[in-house]
This record gives sequence, structure tokens and C-alpha cells, in this order.
Amino acid sequence: MKFKAVAWDIDGTLVDSEPLHHQALLAASLHFGCDLSDLPDQAFRGVHMHDVWDILRPRLPQDLDEVSWLRGIDAHYVANTQHLRPIADAVAAVKQLAARGIPQVCVSNSDRSVVDANLAALGIVGDIAFSISLDDVENGKPDPEPYLTACTRLGLAPAAVVAIEDSRSGALSARRAGLTIVGYAATGGGFEDVDYVISDFSGFMALIA
Repeated sequence: MKFKAVAWDIDGTLVDSEPLHHQALLAASLHFGCDLSDLPDQAFRGVHMHDVWDILRPRLPQDLDEVSWLRGIDAHYVANTQHLRPIADAVAAVKQLAARGIPQVCVSNSDRSVVDANLAALGIVGDIAFSISLDDVENGKPDPEPYLTACTRLGLAPAAVVAIEDSRSGALSARRAGLTIVGYAATGGGFEDVDYVISDFSGFMALIA
């Protein structure tokens, strides 16, 4: 595999954050007077939060606005990052790539506060050149804009960048942007179109060795 940089998804790829995202959704909604405890566990895994708002809007208080709801969810998440579970082999891969001097970025569908909290909790802020959050683009994944924005900032053609994704929407975003895609199946799957599939990051390091 020939590449010049690596673009990491965060949720489900670097950190097993979906349980905390789900808890934050339930806790914030309950704070605003809506009990969503009947939802299946991680019901909106990989779903854009603006789409989640549209889906849940009929159940939420009529006087609640989207911005307040999203801020409540993010605040609960950021306040409870001690419950996050890093995907150890992935974090080790970040460290190995950094030691080799390979540029790395993170491309996420989460808001800036959540992205920053995740990177801090993982201890990889110094290993990542920059991150792209939902606040940095007009359109989140599966739109190609997040990955195209990352490539522009890197100064590289998309074909020279490898994306690591665990979700279908993330893989679609990277594919539409023209990146090489490694699908991480251990926490995700259902990929429509990826170049490689791995079940652990020893496999990923073997791919790029």
C-alpha cells in the first residue's frame, strides 16, 4: 500500500465510545423531560446527530431546540470521558506511525468539544497533525467534505491518504473523496465499498509495513 498520510475516524476506530454516546443521549434527553430508555442499545451508531434529532424530534419537548439538545449531549459526554475505552491496538498504531514520521489526522462526525475530549482521553494529541470535526464542515459524513477538507489541509491528493473507518457512512465519505479505505470490522462493519478489511491493528500495521 502506497500512502503519505493516515486519516483516522475516532468513534469505534480509536475509541469504543458508542456506549458513552448512547448514555449521553439518554441522560441529556431525560434532563429535558424525555425518557428514551426504551431505545435499543446504541440505536444510532454511526448516524449523524442532526439526523438523530430529526428522527427523535416527535418525541422531544416541542419547546426544545436542536442546539440546546446537542449541547446537553456533548456536555454529558465530555464530563464522563473517564468511562471511555481506548482501542489499545489502534492507539499503539498511532504511536508507531508517529514514530515513523507519518502525518496523521482525525476526521470525525462529532462536534469539536467531543473530538478534543476524545483525543485528550486517548493521549494522542501530540501525535495528530490536526482534526476535522463536524464544526469544521458544512456537511458531515457520508458526504465527502470532511475527508476532502483533511486532504486539502494536508496538501495531499486523496489517493495518497489512507482512511481507517468502522462505519458504512464513514467509508462512503472516504470513498466519495477518493481515499484508500481500510475497514475496521471489530467494532463496525456493513461496509459498502472498502479496499481492505481488518479485524485488528496488527493486520493494519502488516498492510503498511
